[in-house]
Amino acid sequence: MDLDMNVNAPHSMGTTIIGVTYNGGVVLGADSRTSTGMYVANRASDKITQLTDNVNVCRSGSAADSQIVSDYVRYFLHQHTIQLGQPATVKVAANLIRLLSYNNKNMLQTGLIVGGWDKYEGGKIYGIPLGGTLIEQPFAIGGSGSSYLYGFFDQAWKEGMTKEEAEQLVVKAVSLAIARDGASGGVVRTVVINSDGVTRNFYPGDKLQLWHDELEPQHSLLDILNAPSPEPMNI
Repeated sequence: MDLDMNVNAPHSMGTTIIGVTYNGGVVLGADSRTSTGMYVANRASDKITQLTDNVNVCRSGSAADSQIVSDYVRYFLHQHTIQLGQPATVKVAANLIRLLSYNNKNMLQTGLIVGGWDKYEGGKIYGIPLGGTLIEQPFAIGGSGSSYLYGFFDQAWKEGMTKEEAEQLVVKAVSLAIARDGASGGVVRTVVINSDGVTRNFYPGDKLQLWHDELEPQHSLLDILNAPSPEPMNI
């Protein structure tokens, strides 16, 4: 495969993004790998973007498309807040993204998860996949890594989780997707949103739980090449 074609390909966040409601708010989570073809262009990107003080969005698909949608919606929500004199609700933010995604569905290649807290409805999660559909869900998963997680979430998610349980679930799910999905990797970032505000947390890749036959993280490819060969087996 031509390396130049990979390096010059559009930046894509073949990714894992997650939004989970809990008893009092929401937890958003994402990995950090951004790819350009087969080349990892950024291994520590931030895929959770702030829209307002109380609403964030997880971005997947084309990096450029998701960024421009987020920028437009942030601007519109700022104007909305000035006119009303109070913060926009999570539903308003999600509907603005839905409107932009649907009206430009033939040009945009991005799937988004909107999560936040407002005084009217509390913590809410909305999924906006390709095409501009708007789906309110107790939890939402997206990106290339999501195909490995549907059965896990059906079993692991439960009503009325605590904040700690919800965040542990999100981190565990992203680490599982990183183990299976070649387009997901790097670190895990989480955002907790509730009546107290927004809290961001960071989980380095070398601190994540390893699954099944995953290799221990190495600082360099040379660490692997210079490692001693295993002893031959005696039969």
